[in-house]
Amino acid sequence: MELKPVGEESTQLSYLRINMGSAGEDNDLELEMQALANHLPATRKRYASDILHIGAYSDFPESFSLGRTVRRILTSISIVMLSTKINLLLPFGPLSIVLHYLTKKHGLVFFFSLIGIAPLAERLGYATEQLAFYTGPTVGGLLNATFGNATEMIIAIYALQNGMIRVVQQSLLGSILSNMLLVLGNCCCKLRIAADGCNGANVSSRASLYTFRGAVWKVGGCIMLVAYASYLVFQLKSHRNLYNPIDSEDRPNEDDSDEEEVPEVTLWEALVWLAVLTIWISVLSEYLVNAIEGASDSLNLPVAFISVILLPIVGNAAEHASAIMFAMKNKLDITLGVAIGSSTQIAMFVIPFCVVVGWIMGKPMDLNFQLFETATLFITVLVVAFMLQEGTANYLKGLMLILCYLIVAASFFVHVDPTTSDD
Repeated sequence: MELKPVGEESTQLSYLRINMGSAGEDNDLELEMQALANHLPATRKRYASDILHIGAYSDFPESFSLGRTVRRILTSISIVMLSTKINLLLPFGPLSIVLHYLTKKHGLVFFFSLIGIAPLAERLGYATEQLAFYTGPTVGGLLNATFGNATEMIIAIYALQNGMIRVVQQSLLGSILSNMLLVLGNCCCKLRIAADGCNGANVSSRASLYTFRGAVWKVGGCIMLVAYASYLVFQLKSHRNLYNPIDSEDRPNEDDSDEEEVPEVTLWEALVWLAVLTIWISVLSEYLVNAIEGASDSLNLPVAFISVILLPIVGNAAEHASAIMFAMKNKLDITLGVAIGSSTQIAMFVIPFCVVVGWIMGKPMDLNFQLFETATLFITVLVVAFMLQEGTANYLKGLMLILCYLIVAASFFVHVDPTTSDD
């Protein structure tokens, strides 16, 4: 084995020729390569396989770093945007914008926007799942609920600007019902085992927060924001041990043969994708809200049904997709954090936040929901609390929750929203 560098310059290594000997000289090859590396400056050390034919050393790091960055970006796009079949629905989003400006068919604009948001919301759940690898289950569930509810918040603010107070109230109510019945019910049906890993006291403490309702809307909204901040401190700081995930050793039925999961994107890539997807969802949500009244006339659907059932299903697609993925992997703590935690955020943060925003805008947004809507929410809280009070979840309980949601959907389809006069 003989290593001969071509050129004796101290600042540049232009060419390295390796004359390979017999197979028995592998140890000599290793020793001589190490000796050569020790004689090179520290900033120019490279593996021998990477420096067989290199020009100026000063140009190598920049070109290598740029190429690696481009490859990483393309790989990230391929993983996030081209890895699932549901992304075939992505063109419906731009089509809805085109139809909005070229035609006056609000039904098509609403329908295309509805379809176009679905894959974006699902990818939002995937990006949050990747972020959960770096943050842990509790914070990961909280982040998922936050980014999932960003769509509802932007829709609510846009509707407030247009004076659509009832749409704001009903869509936020529908988001709570969808998370507690539809999302949680599907998660229970998707569990691979009859899971006993959820904490019944944890579920009951969260469910009790939904019944809080301020009598005075302005003061009540501010108080609910303080209550939600206290809830976050309680969950994430002072009593975080109550929300710690149960160790896999305490789950005898869990399959131990599963390979350890690893994130597919980096932390910064997950954060960037969360921002990009949230912005694009928000853009489409504006066209969706703008077409609600026209779609109600053209499709013969009540505005209450569109607001309570259709809008929340699309808005909660991120929570729905990610919660089901976590449930299929038996990650019960993240599943509850997504399904119930999202409802908690809407009831304790999004609704009072909209009250404060409406107060600033001069819009009469309040906490005065109709009797039928309040009764529906109250019964839903009781059903979920009784279903999960034992700390167990199975497909039968999930089916019961889904059937309850279908009853709610049918009720709002035939329910006539009473007209209210402006004060």
